[in-house]
Amino acid sequence: MKTILYIIQKEFKQIFRNKGMLPIIFILPLLQLVILSNAATFEIKNIKFGYIDKDHSTSSRALIEKFNASTYFNVLTDFPSEAIASAAMLKGEVDVVLEIPQYFERDLQKEKHNSLGVTINAIDGAAAGVENVYVNQIIQRFNQKIKIDALQVLDQQIQPISIESIPLFWYNKTLNYKTFMVPGILVLLVTMITLFLSGMNIVREKEIGTLEQINVTPIKKRQFIIGKLFPFWVIGMGLLTIGLILERVIFNVPMLGSLALMYFYTSIYILVVLGIGLFISNFTDTQQQAMFISWFFTVIFILMSGLFTPIESMPKWAQIITEFNPVKYFVEVMRMVMLKGSGFNDILPQLLKTALYAFVMNGLAVWSYNKTN
Repeated sequence: MKTILYIIQKEFKQIFRNKGMLPIIFILPLLQLVILSNAATFEIKNIKFGYIDKDHSTSSRALIEKFNASTYFNVLTDFPSEAIASAAMLKGEVDVVLEIPQYFERDLQKEKHNSLGVTINAIDGAAAGVENVYVNQIIQRFNQKIKIDALQVLDQQIQPISIESIPLFWYNKTLNYKTFMVPGILVLLVTMITLFLSGMNIVREKEIGTLEQINVTPIKKRQFIIGKLFPFWVIGMGLLTIGLILERVIFNVPMLGSLALMYFYTSIYILVVLGIGLFISNFTDTQQQAMFISWFFTVIFILMSGLFTPIESMPKWAQIITEFNPVKYFVEVMRMVMLKGSGFNDILPQLLKTALYAFVMNGLAVWSYNKTN
């Protein structure tokens, strides 16, 4: 244990002694441009749509069919109650829920007016605004069709029929873009700093020649790895703490979920990033190479994480690739815990995948590190 503590002390001194950052070389970004230009899009597609049909009439079925025929909506299911629909939205299984009230068709025929309830997941305020426009367009087209059908009825004085949709934005009532973006930016901050520092650390030992000296010492591989990575784990947790404080004080981003749960998940996530950084450092000889390769993967992780572009709007092949993106899971958990108030069971799928990722990456990093005793 004393050996590990000495290594940790040495690492902290080296970290704070190294003030400079090496310039970034623009070669591999050409590959990033080719890949990400096809994967990233700001068009909202495949919106997960659910509905609560309390009327079960011809008119209600015709309205649902309008959504089903749209290329923007993916009609998933008919929820029997608001409680089940709310639970589905909390889990992220549905983005928009349309509630058709009882006596919808009768009121249209007698009162010539009716209201529909539309609940939209507004964590991403920009996407929610677009989704609301799509919903209103379909409802207005359906409304226009009813008017045309009514006017075709002979020998009757038909009053104009109007349908009004009442949107209800969940998790981000004001559609504040910062509420959606700030948690994601904090994810990037923690990811980039820990990845760059861990990726360049062992490479720096190679450059100055101290790694060879360490390799011939009695220090065991596990002691060396723990001593190397632990300081960056502490730095990552510190960055999370500072970021959460700034989010609350400056941007007034809510924290509806458990702070302890957020720290618990982040502690595992940072192990993933440190494992990736160590793995990169094992196959590079200079800090410049490590920096560039780390930046290459970071940009891909960021742009394919769902932070800027909805994953559902990406091509199928890109959606499959995002399943191997650890940043995607951190972004999801950050928004779920902070903005939805999700609990342990809600983030359990992301937690298990992240823990598996941490085990695999650190295993590969330790396996690829060559130390001679």
